[in-house]
Amino acid sequence: MTDLSAFPITKKWPAEHPDRIQLYSWPTPNGVKASIMLEETGLPYEAHVVSFQTHDQLSPEFLSLNPNNKIPAIIDPDGPGGKPLGLFESGAILIYLSDKCAQAGREAFVPRDAAGRYQTIQWLMFQMGGIGPMFGQVGFFTRFAGKDFEDKRPRDRYVAEARRLLKVLEQRLTGRKWIMGDDYTIADIATFPWVRNLVGFYQAGDLVGFDEFREVARALAAFVERPAVARGLTIPG
Repeated sequence: MTDLSAFPITKKWPAEHPDRIQLYSWPTPNGVKASIMLEETGLPYEAHVVSFQTHDQLSPEFLSLNPNNKIPAIIDPDGPGGKPLGLFESGAILIYLSDKCAQAGREAFVPRDAAGRYQTIQWLMFQMGGIGPMFGQVGFFTRFAGKDFEDKRPRDRYVAEARRLLKVLEQRLTGRKWIMGDDYTIADIATFPWVRNLVGFYQAGDLVGFDEFREVARALAAFVERPAVARGLTIPG
C-alpha cells in the first residue's frame, strides 16, 4: 500500500485510497479547475473538502502542503520517478496532470506539437494573471464587502478591466470553437469557471455588459454542457 504519512496534511484528511491522487479543494473557480481536469482525464483521485467556513486552509496541516493557504492542492502518490509529489497552484496542477496523461498516452488536453503547447500555456497564463484576479476583484465589489462602498471608482476600475479582458477573449474565440481552436484544452478548463462565476455567483453580468460578448457566452454554454465539467463543478461536495 502507498504510504503518504510523510505528508502532514494526511493527518487531518486521511486517505482512504492512498494509491489515488489526493485532491484538497473547495468548489471555487480555482478549485474546480483541478476537479474538472481530473474528471476529464479519468485519473483516479480522492477529493477532500477544505472548508473556508472553518478556515481549513489556514490549518497547519494544509499549510504544510501549500504555505500560500490557497486551494486547490494535490498529492500524486505516483509522481515523477514513482515518488509521491505534492503540488499547489491551479495552473501548475493543470500542466502537471496534462503532462502525466501525455506520458501515459492518454488524452492530455494540450496540443502535441511544441508551438501549440506553448500557446496553450500562454492562454492559461492569461487566465492566471488577468481573468482570475480581475474577475475576483469585481466579485468583491458586487457580492462581498466592497458592494457597500459609497465610492464606486474602485469598482468601476475593475469592471473596466474585466470588460477589456472579455473583449480579448471574445476576439480570440471569434471563428474558433475553443480558445485554441477546435480542440478543448486546459486553457478552457482554467478560463470558463471564472467566466461562469462572474455572471453567476458574482451577479456581475449586467455590470460588465456580458450580453455583448456572444462568442464568450457560446463557449461558456458549451463548457458547462460537458459531463465532466458538470461533475467537476460540484467537487468536492
